[in-house]
Amino acid sequence: MLAEIAISNLGVIRHASAELAPGLTVLTGETGAGKTMVVTGLRLLTGGRADASRVRTGAQEAVVEGALSIADLPESTLSAVHAIAEGAGAGPDENGEYVVSRAVKATGRSSAHLGGRKVPAATLGDLAGHLLTIHGQNDQLRLLAPEQQLAALDRFDPAIAQKLSSYRDVYVQWREASKDLKDRTEKRLELAQEMDRLRFAIEEIDAVAPVDGEDADLVATINRLQDVDALREAAQTALVAIDGAEAVGGYSTEAEEAASDLVGRAQAALVGASDEELRELGVRLGEVAGVLADVSAELGSFTADLPTDPDELERLLQRQQELKGLTRKYAPDIAGVLAWREKAGKRLSKIDTSEEAIDELKRRVADLEAELKKRAAALTKARNKAAKNLGEAVTEELHGLAMPKAQLRVELAEAKFGRDGADAVEITLAPNSALEPKPLATSASGGELSRVMLALEVILSESSAGGTLVFDEVDAGVGGRAAVEIGRRLARLALRHQVIVVTHLPQVAAYANTHLHVSKDVGDEAVTSGVGNLTDEQRIEELARMMAGLDDSDTGRAHAAELFKRAQREVEEMRA
Repeated sequence: MLAEIAISNLGVIRHASAELAPGLTVLTGETGAGKTMVVTGLRLLTGGRADASRVRTGAQEAVVEGALSIADLPESTLSAVHAIAEGAGAGPDENGEYVVSRAVKATGRSSAHLGGRKVPAATLGDLAGHLLTIHGQNDQLRLLAPEQQLAALDRFDPAIAQKLSSYRDVYVQWREASKDLKDRTEKRLELAQEMDRLRFAIEEIDAVAPVDGEDADLVATINRLQDVDALREAAQTALVAIDGAEAVGGYSTEAEEAASDLVGRAQAALVGASDEELRELGVRLGEVAGVLADVSAELGSFTADLPTDPDELERLLQRQQELKGLTRKYAPDIAGVLAWREKAGKRLSKIDTSEEAIDELKRRVADLEAELKKRAAALTKARNKAAKNLGEAVTEELHGLAMPKAQLRVELAEAKFGRDGADAVEITLAPNSALEPKPLATSASGGELSRVMLALEVILSESSAGGTLVFDEVDAGVGGRAAVEIGRRLARLALRHQVIVVTHLPQVAAYANTHLHVSKDVGDEAVTSGVGNLTDEQRIEELARMMAGLDDSDTGRAHAAELFKRAQREVEEMRA
């Protein structure tokens, strides 16, 4: 649910904010007041295209912020929302809401944030796809597209989703196997040449048999070998200075006393002194003696580990050249060479062009195609059943929307195997049962298309709850009795969802739980708009204004009050 929205410098709106409640919320106002900008702001929050021309004249940027509540979402939707947010490093705030924002600069650049973290606009689209759906004039036109009609049918029956998923599992395997078979048969010569190159490369790498990290170890060892005499001399000189010539197999003279002996003698002279300060210095000399002993031991080990084989350096240099031969061809380092070797082995195992391998692949493609047809038939059967039921349900809704004789049908036709099955869907409409139904694109007026879309949404939303549905002038081209019925349908839809409607019709606005009014102030240099939440008395005045501008008429206000009370009474009965 959309809990709150704030808009700054978008179109005629300098700054406006509104808290949005559950149920049905309507936005009304005079033409040009900025209602469309509210919907534009919502589209921006759902990852829609940023248009610099929408930035208020004179402003540096437009900003839209919203708070998305996830409290009443079903578990499956909640898991999907959390996964998207966690993938972006974002989380809900202290109210359990996801704060989203979108900024559009006058220069055309835009930025998006989720939970305080900067994210691509597409991430907002992924998140909002689970929470918020916008229906406007352009969305009605999208309903005419065959893929949108197929998606609507699949939403109608939850059983279709399982069959579609089962079909797609096999479809992916069949497509990959078919492509593999085509490549192996049509590109046999190229693949045979590739196999030869891969075999040669693998054999070359295996002949050298490199070990991960060996190249770096060789560099360190070779550097030591190339300087081994100087290193040995330095270590032995230090060892003699600490422990005397006997430490390296020599003889010491009385004039050449070892550092360890001198430190030991100094320590012995101090530790027995009567003065506390001297005894403390003796203790510290004992620590020095310990350090000298440790260094002496490590120097001995270092000297013992130095290579003594004169041919070792030549052998390692030759090994280094072998490894460099591989890193020049396959990767910058041995780790990369080994990774390339593994990838090449997998590739080689997949491009066997022998007759036996191709025959086996043909059998696999045939088996997968048979299974694909079986699952496609099950999917088509489920869709045919759902299509009949969906057509009847929407037709019944249309009868309640002042189209008493309209007949809507959802028809399936055979199509090529694709990701969504082997079905093409077309929604057709006839004014009455005596006439042949025709495609929506050629049979429905703007007002009729609005009612078809609303009827579809009412039916499709019965199996879900907790989302937010936005309707931007879905009642365009509608009036009279149809307008009342649209208001009722929207109110009924709002029992399970948050519904936000931009409308010019008082019959629709009267059914709202919350009524937001977008007002404009025309100054000498600029036009500004604001959004306010109307009280019941203000709502009656607004309804009177919407009824042909009768807000200053007692009769108009009386009619508005009657409309409002009757609609609110119906809403209460729906909730009961």
